[in-house]
Amino acid sequence: MALELSTSAHGIPSIPVALDGRALEPSRRIPLNMDWVEEVRVNTSAVERRAATHCARRTVKKETQAAWLLRAIACMDLTTLSGDDSPERVRRLCAKARNPLQRHLVEGLGIQELNLTVAAVCVYHAYVETAVKALEGSGIPVAAVSAGFPAGLSPLAERVDEIRRSVEAGAAEIDIVITRAHVFRGEWQALYDEIAAFKETCGPIHMKAILGTGDLMTLRNVARASWVAMMAGADFIKTSTGKEAVNATLPVSLTMVRAIREYAKRTGMAVGFKPAGGIRTARQSLDWIALMKDELGRSWLEPSLFRFGASGMLGDIERQLEHHLTGRYSATYRHPIA
Repeated sequence: MALELSTSAHGIPSIPVALDGRALEPSRRIPLNMDWVEEVRVNTSAVERRAATHCARRTVKKETQAAWLLRAIACMDLTTLSGDDSPERVRRLCAKARNPLQRHLVEGLGIQELNLTVAAVCVYHAYVETAVKALEGSGIPVAAVSAGFPAGLSPLAERVDEIRRSVEAGAAEIDIVITRAHVFRGEWQALYDEIAAFKETCGPIHMKAILGTGDLMTLRNVARASWVAMMAGADFIKTSTGKEAVNATLPVSLTMVRAIREYAKRTGMAVGFKPAGGIRTARQSLDWIALMKDELGRSWLEPSLFRFGASGMLGDIERQLEHHLTGRYSATYRHPIA
């Protein structure tokens, strides 16, 4: 059965449902529970085996595959975080965010009434105002990477101020970066206090905590950092900045998603998940959607709880949808992003 694609892509359209049927509340800060952190154990070989077999466990084809690809678009943070970014590139990206599929694909798929857009546009702080203006009237939020992105090594006061300035410039979501050294040293209170300070500065807008999983060395570190970030009030936990040598992987994602599931059971709160970095193909988007559906259920397939950090992936999704309609693959250059 194809996934239904709702048109309420932005904000929190409904309270998600837990795996046991309980209604969940949005994430909020709770006191740091060191017992929860210390008891975290991860069977790395079992996680890697599960991830290795994941792609073969579910196959979607034809109309169902097309519906899943539309879901991937609706959950995408269309992103540009390059050293050569410019106002014009950001404006072109925003134009693509408003109309992620070319008109002939929209008409061929018969989805005009969906008014499909991406979930958000993600940019550096310097381009928040440009993106906000370009997206005016679309309902698409601007997400700003802040807090010393990508290394997260600038002084805390400067990182907090950068968040404040991004919010004042119109950012509706903030992607912060944690200090990885806190994880290496087991400084969980320091990590909690840092993330809590960032969330307080964000106020009511969504904050995604980037763990930089490629730098954290072990899956246990990833799981413990996930728990601390959630207790500190993060609305989302996110794998990577996209700048690490290793970014989003299925074993890391499985570890984080299972932490989210257990946290929901213990607290009654729903935390979102965002894989980012290295996800470039339509096939990969299907793998992550299947992971979310298998581990957390249908509720976590809304943009309020699931995002892709991607840009190039959208072009490949367009090519796959064109193949679905025509039986032919188009050239990559026919699907520019920005």
